[in-house]
Amino acid sequence: MTPDPRDLTLLEAAALLSGASEWDSRALPSRGVRSFVLSDGPHGVRRQLGSGDHLGIAASEPATCFPTAATVANSWDPDLAEEMGAALGQEARALGVDVLLGPGLNIKRSPLCGRNFEYYSEDPLLSGRMAAGLVRGIQSQGVAATPKHFAVNSQELRRMASDSVVDERTMRELYLTAFEIVVREAAPRALMSAYNKVNGVYANESHHLLTEILRQEWGFDGMVVSDWGGSNSAPAAAAAGSSLEMPAPGLHSAREVVAAVESGQLSREQVEARAAEVLAVAQTAPSHGDLPVLEDRAHHDLARRVAEESIVLLRNEDAMLPLKPGTRVALIGDMARTPRYQGAGSSQISPTRLETLLEAVGETELELVGYAQGYHRDGRLDPDLCREAVSLAASAEVAVVCLGLDELCESEGLDRSHMRLPEAQTRMLAEVARANPRTVVVVSAGSAVETQWEVHARAVVHTYLSGQAGASATLRVLTGAVNPSGRLAETYPVRYEDHPVAAWFPATGEHAVYREGPYVGYRYFTTTGTPVAHPFGFGLSYSTCDYSDLEVDEQGARFTLTNTSQVDGAEVAQLYVRPPGGLWGPSIQLKGFAKVRLRAGQSRRVYVPFDRYTFRHYDVGEQAWCVEAGTWTVRVGRNVEDLPLQAQVEVEGTHPQPATQELGAYLTGEVTQATDAQLRALLGRPLPVARAGGELGVNDPLSSMAQARSLLARSVVRVLNRRRARVEAAGRPDLNILFLLNMPLRAMAKMTSGRVDQAMVEGVVDIVNGHLLRGVRRTTMGYLRNWRADRATRRELSGR
Repeated sequence: MTPDPRDLTLLEAAALLSGASEWDSRALPSRGVRSFVLSDGPHGVRRQLGSGDHLGIAASEPATCFPTAATVANSWDPDLAEEMGAALGQEARALGVDVLLGPGLNIKRSPLCGRNFEYYSEDPLLSGRMAAGLVRGIQSQGVAATPKHFAVNSQELRRMASDSVVDERTMRELYLTAFEIVVREAAPRALMSAYNKVNGVYANESHHLLTEILRQEWGFDGMVVSDWGGSNSAPAAAAAGSSLEMPAPGLHSAREVVAAVESGQLSREQVEARAAEVLAVAQTAPSHGDLPVLEDRAHHDLARRVAEESIVLLRNEDAMLPLKPGTRVALIGDMARTPRYQGAGSSQISPTRLETLLEAVGETELELVGYAQGYHRDGRLDPDLCREAVSLAASAEVAVVCLGLDELCESEGLDRSHMRLPEAQTRMLAEVARANPRTVVVVSAGSAVETQWEVHARAVVHTYLSGQAGASATLRVLTGAVNPSGRLAETYPVRYEDHPVAAWFPATGEHAVYREGPYVGYRYFTTTGTPVAHPFGFGLSYSTCDYSDLEVDEQGARFTLTNTSQVDGAEVAQLYVRPPGGLWGPSIQLKGFAKVRLRAGQSRRVYVPFDRYTFRHYDVGEQAWCVEAGTWTVRVGRNVEDLPLQAQVEVEGTHPQPATQELGAYLTGEVTQATDAQLRALLGRPLPVARAGGELGVNDPLSSMAQARSLLARSVVRVLNRRRARVEAAGRPDLNILFLLNMPLRAMAKMTSGRVDQAMVEGVVDIVNGHLLRGVRRTTMGYLRNWRADRATRRELSGR
């Protein structure tokens, strides 16, 4: 029986608040408390049984690699996400995992965030609904899901040493709403805090985020776990509402918590509350004595179906697709043979099997003329490969060209530098299209790309990162066995420079200022009328659908969908609202959707209800959610730019205060023109001031040592960068180096299983700042004190 935390000693309760190893919580055998196992797993279970890491480097047990969140979001189908989640939960149990670290649902503030493939959308409603489905599925198997990274986590550069500076309204409406939906609709048993600061306070230590909003406002009663190495102060985290510090800080964090209680900085009741949250997970974790068998074949088939539902048809000139049986096809592109099916980093899965287009095409009725590599994956131009591709394309009826982003473009730990596909690929495509105008492009990428190259393609199929069964799913779409129904969950700008954050993402200094306010993604493009390549919610199909007969009342909207073609299909009907106009902000916002399957010629009446999120806005002055009274416009259609149905509804509420003219550009959405004075008005406080140069501190990233006073410290960074360059020359990211460069110096005390404590870190910082003798002395003395304290703490915990 799990003990009451009030019956534990203070040290025992404090010890529960930090992990024992890379993936295990701390057990208290004398109290009958077993440890539980945590594992990465937004789109698969990455269970490591040997020496562990959290960067996707060490080997992991085979598991089904499902499509990534960015892909699944294009299905607009929370029920499908729930089905996928149930499979993830079943595999987690089969692999002895109690807590699955996912889903990721941070908002896609910029197309260049290197981790966008792990996140659902630029829209919080779509993100929240899809993530809620996944969480319900995972937890239906008894495994705890862990939505992440809470909150306002939008870039990889300096991710552990960055301060996200954002106004309260934007934070509430965009960056927190997806998490709110998940908490309210799916009741996750755990949640992961983010590495970054939010408005000057580490997310893992933010009382505002973890207690006032998460626990008190939303009713979350589960365990908050830090991101790996993301804890700063163990006592501050416990006071704010964070339950478990991971991965393995040793016992010095427990001693810090005990000391904080004894000094009055922290109450014993707060420690017991956090311990109770950890104990609840340990108590409800599935029994490892009766593990289910991993359902290899069934889950592979499910992964294929998820991919099929998520593939987006972006272009289909002259009904180029579907390809008829017997079509003579040339398969071109390195990704046809070596697929891009997932991203790099902590979500990297060892698949149970892996399909390729080159192998899977033999199982279709298409006739394969041949295969040509076409380009080097690392982007090197190669005229010989291009000529080979052109020659093969000329000999076929249709050229199927596989393009995409390589492994260095999309990874945890780094952000993309631009939105373009590699030039070697787009040049080759142009040459192939000249030789054979009947060219179909298959794109593999986890986030938005520029699409000027589409003029060379008669059809474009975007698979995103479609998991281990993506090849057969793609071929089923190409041949018409599946009618594509995926819709984009993010906007595709014409060029990156059109994006509202292009001038300031990623932030290279300590402050990541969210200057764009609430104008993120389509909220910016629609408000300002900026043309886009593909709008939010866009996707084509082999069938056609008409919208008619919209009726709106205070409960929701009803309308009729009619399949006007001779092909069965599915339509993603999207509902947007436009406010009365008294409140400044985005001109239109997504507030509901439904994926509706229709047989050829069938009509269906569809209902999309309104809810607590439909008409609300956050009033900073009132510090509360409010509804603007007046006539709201409800629009329904295929995507944010194609909304044929419109109706109005009277909504009761309050009349917002007139907007202050000091907001300037924020009143029109032209945020790229916003001045510092207007930004100050948006924030309601002075702009943050970057720290003047000088000595480094414990919270500076290792990359900052490039400007350190110590020659030794500068040399360390040079060595790390040289090694990174060597590894990346082979076409893959060096995740170890990326993590180290972004890691703050304090993280040495959080990821070394207690071998390094805070006093030793301060000694290392002295060395970095050129105080060699003092630093060596502090480090040595700290090591000895920590070693003695650890022995005493372990004896006390063991009862000896």
